Amino acid sequence: MNKNDNRSVSKLLPVLFGFFVMGFCDVVGISTSYVQKDFALNETLAGFIPSMVFIWFLLLSIPAALVMNRIGRKKMVQASNLVTVAGMLIPFIDYNLVTCMAAFALLGIGNTLLQVSLNPLLTNVVRPETLTSSLTAGQVVKAVSSFCGPFIAAFAAGELGDWQYLFPIYAAITLLSALWLLCTPIRESRETQPASSVGAAFSLLKDRTVLILFLGIVFVVGVDVGMNTVAPKLLIERSGYAVEQAGIGSSVYFVCRTVGALLGSLLLVRMSDVRYFRIHIFAAIAAMIALWFTHATAGMLVLVGLIGFACSSIFSVIYSAALKSHPDKANEISGLMITGVCGGAVIPPLMGASADFAGSQIGSLVVIGCCMAYLAVCALLLRRLETGK
Repeated sequence: MNKNDNRSVSKLLPVLFGFFVMGFCDVVGISTSYVQKDFALNETLAGFIPSMVFIWFLLLSIPAALVMNRIGRKKMVQASNLVTVAGMLIPFIDYNLVTCMAAFALLGIGNTLLQVSLNPLLTNVVRPETLTSSLTAGQVVKAVSSFCGPFIAAFAAGELGDWQYLFPIYAAITLLSALWLLCTPIRESRETQPASSVGAAFSLLKDRTVLILFLGIVFVVGVDVGMNTVAPKLLIERSGYAVEQAGIGSSVYFVCRTVGALLGSLLLVRMSDVRYFRIHIFAAIAAMIALWFTHATAGMLVLVGLIGFACSSIFSVIYSAALKSHPDKANEISGLMITGVCGGAVIPPLMGASADFAGSQIGSLVVIGCCMAYLAVCALLLRRLETGK
């Protein structure tokens, strides 16, 4: 294959636009507040709403990667788009708790297929030396989508009469992404190894580096989903905001995450991935400690934004390091790492239970802080592995 055939903007743009659809899963943050209000759920039950999206990363990532070995990356991306469109239409037709949960489940299934396939597909349209920065650019697009989510929900609630009109809007955007990719020819690289089994893919966790990176994905996604969920709740609890107004917390988080990812895509071309990781995770921990004690609205928004900025490119660094550790098994590594996105299913229920136990969102912040502590350890361990010590 002439690799230069793939390295054009016309092929890169539709792949990057797929990251916009990938960002739809983050709408579960503000959606949790809306659904909790609509159906009078307590914190523990509300904590399971993000689980409906993210549990599928645990159950389907590896099988999806193995199927992708047979049908190809582009076809798997298109399958994810079809599932997402179907999911977004269900609650618009009939809105109740069951259809809401079904929509979030299909959104999670579609997003699982998308994250497993879109990241490897990106490797077919960029040079290997620009992979980390390109993945980070994709995260910029995803962060823009995540930032827009609360505003789209607020627009739907205020101008269209109900926040649930967000769902058909997302369905239309997903359909546009599918059509654009359909019209874009991309030559895919072939796996150099025969397709493996689910057990063989999980056996990669015997590699110490892969295990460290896998757990890193679990906890960085836990931080991301956790902050997305808790930011509006902090404004509701500490500042008395209404649900419709509290979405500003998620938006601030994601706009700062967008800026951080954009700058990260530039910095990661010029500095060590591990050094970048180390500096930013310790900055995030400092901001989290301050957030535990801050009740002023402006201060909370600044600290939420700083955490979003600091954590913006950590996922890309970890994911890229994993792909580079076993380039001959890119599909299996992708599936394994995306399985770690199940952290978004595990952490929010722990946050909800902790918040109910503590009687405030400080319980949620403690859980997120524990996730950050592991990421700090991960950054230090990666440095030792990189230097061979």
